[in-house]
Amino acid sequence: MTRAKARMHESRSMEHGEGPATVLAIGTANPSDAIVPQDEFADQFFRVTKSEHLTYLKEKLKRICQKTGIEKRHFHMTEDILRAHPEFLDRELPSLDARIDIVATEVPKLAASAAAKAIAEWGRPATDITHLVFSTYSGCRAPSADLQLASLLGLRHSVCRTILSLHGCYGGARALHLAKDLAENNRGARVLVACSEITLVCFGGPDGGNLVGHALFGDGAGAVIVGAGPFAAGERPLFEMVSATQTTIPGTEHALGMQVTGGGIDFHLAIQVPMLLGHSVERCLLDAFASSAAAVGDDDAGDVAWNDLFWAVHPGGRPILDKIEAVLKLEPGKLAASRHVLREYGNMSGATIVFVLDELRRRRREEEADRDDDHQLPEWGAMLAFGPGITIETMVLHIPQANEANYK
Repeated sequence: MTRAKARMHESRSMEHGEGPATVLAIGTANPSDAIVPQDEFADQFFRVTKSEHLTYLKEKLKRICQKTGIEKRHFHMTEDILRAHPEFLDRELPSLDARIDIVATEVPKLAASAAAKAIAEWGRPATDITHLVFSTYSGCRAPSADLQLASLLGLRHSVCRTILSLHGCYGGARALHLAKDLAENNRGARVLVACSEITLVCFGGPDGGNLVGHALFGDGAGAVIVGAGPFAAGERPLFEMVSATQTTIPGTEHALGMQVTGGGIDFHLAIQVPMLLGHSVERCLLDAFASSAAAVGDDDAGDVAWNDLFWAVHPGGRPILDKIEAVLKLEPGKLAASRHVLREYGNMSGATIVFVLDELRRRRREEEADRDDDHQLPEWGAMLAFGPGITIETMVLHIPQANEANYK
């Protein structure tokens, strides 16, 4: 029996990946149907919703837009769609079925655009993908977008699929957390993480209570290939995913959330969210880095100065980034990648963190090309994303030193 147990444990250990899961490739995509400059959004929004008589709300939205730090956003929604579906303007009219009919096709299609870029960068055929994790709030139907994406990409019929629904802004980080676990516990696994969001399911006329959401959210998709060693020839680890934690702030269930209704998906964002995150974010980081120290067997790995890290923070909104920067006493520029993504795309919910990772990767390549031998770039980093709950996803990232050439 003892020998049998030993053989069983040895067999199971060989089923696991070697070392931490890593990000192997990244792809992003946005719809090209409509690109709206932020300084024109309020005028256009009130015109297409036939609400120009609500002058007070229009001026209020203009003021909100000016403070967001956003310059433009991408949308699938067009005036042609609104003309065909006037019920989208009135939350009292049933419109959920019509919205779902549109996004059921467009969400996986947008995800496929991002995934195709990630697969091309990865350099292996799509049929080598063993697992698919798809996160979206923009769908309420089964079979879901994950199955349609698998078909669009030509994945194997045996691919293991998981759909994450209504996780909102932390959906991308939750999907990456799950992908890490899958890659490390299934030898040879290559996990495609896909996040795709189209705000059409939430669109409605101005109601005075959701103007912040109208000013923040845009459409986009992100895809990441995740795998642990052993690595095949040509695979280039970009970020090691050393440890990951999830924390829910007690008593905050009503501060941030979404609700599916007959008139679409309603979402709410309390003004206290940046403050609540500020009270909890450092504790989450300390816990995550303590876990990373245990994971790498190095007590010093858990003893970090926040300004010695690189940062991938979900840009839920400018006040959230400002609060995190202030609480952690971060130097100017530490959240530059997050602020850039917010400025160029707005908040694309769960897909946004993939854009931030892509921007971090791009900036690191530029810094590597320009730096001298005396200037060392941060080797360790932290990823943060927040969503309904309030839930905080935290991940410790590490740049594989043997693969610094990947950033050149």
